[in-house]
Amino acid sequence: MTKTILIVDDDFSILKLAKGILSDEYKVITVNSGEQAFEYLAKKRPDLILLDMLMPGMNGIDVMKKLKEDEELAKIPVVFLTSDRSVQTEVTCFKDGAVEFIGKPFVAEVVKTRIKRLLELEGYKKNLESLIDEQTTKIVENQTKVMEMQDEVLKIQREVIASMASLIEGRDGDTGEHVKRTNQYVRLIAEELSKKGLYKDILNDQYIEHLSKASALHDIGKITTPDDILRKPGKLTEEEFEIMKKHAEEGGKIIKSTMSYIEENEYVDIAYDVAVYHHEKWNGKGYPEGLRETEIPLGARIMAVADVFDALTSERCYKKPVGIDEAFDIIRDSAGTHFDKDIVDVFMELKPEVRKILGE
Repeated sequence: MTKTILIVDDDFSILKLAKGILSDEYKVITVNSGEQAFEYLAKKRPDLILLDMLMPGMNGIDVMKKLKEDEELAKIPVVFLTSDRSVQTEVTCFKDGAVEFIGKPFVAEVVKTRIKRLLELEGYKKNLESLIDEQTTKIVENQTKVMEMQDEVLKIQREVIASMASLIEGRDGDTGEHVKRTNQYVRLIAEELSKKGLYKDILNDQYIEHLSKASALHDIGKITTPDDILRKPGKLTEEEFEIMKKHAEEGGKIIKSTMSYIEENEYVDIAYDVAVYHHEKWNGKGYPEGLRETEIPLGARIMAVADVFDALTSERCYKKPVGIDEAFDIIRDSAGTHFDKDIVDVFMELKPEVRKILGE
């Protein structure tokens, strides 16, 4: 089914240009004021709204606030259109609830690519929500079949969530290999800690299995991070970094909202801890909560070492990789400040296994 895009802008030349760019792939509705937008929204629901920030009468912010007052309208993703490309404007856009912003004048391919990606992500979220609602309803209505359905429901859910995690890695300029490698590092570290009798009150076989699977979700919150920030080739500004940091808390929200109905509580808790706290530091200078030492959940401390090591040895749009030996030196030197020293000590002993994972 063809997606519908509502474009709201008081500049008729912008409406014409945007419609010309998008009408080959989408049904495009154009209106030139916030008031006209709500006249249309009273009858139809578009899949996406492109909204000019500066308009006479109701400006973009006013329209956004009114959208948020309606439970159904609030679900429609909104992209702000603006000729002001300043960081402050960018921050304002996301603070007021936009999922993205597009600068004027338009670059046709940029507009097409962003709109396509946003609609794909929105469709993915809706499918996930629909799947969970459907399966949850079946469980409620068929209590006698709960045990028979549970394994299949969990399998479907994990496949969907894993696919979403891979999609996020793709947005971050990766092929999904980061997820696979960090999964292997996490399992290696956890199993070796267990063999040495460390954290034996936590590290049983079930915990290690849950942690290994949950590691794939550590950056799932990046689904909420704008492409301009996620794929920026240079250093982030302070304002951009604050937006980037939100992915940790957002990841926790996604896990709780999509998995808590039918997943095992322990698995959900571990996945939540990994997503939210893998950027905390042993010395308390991490985020989002500034936890320190053993206040940081064990799974997140293990994930932190695996994640940073793989980031160091991987190429990204904003950096070149470092060598394996240099990466191990950086991890070792960060023991007791960034990382749990026990975990680092174990990781250093796993250098031969890590080299095999990296194909050396």
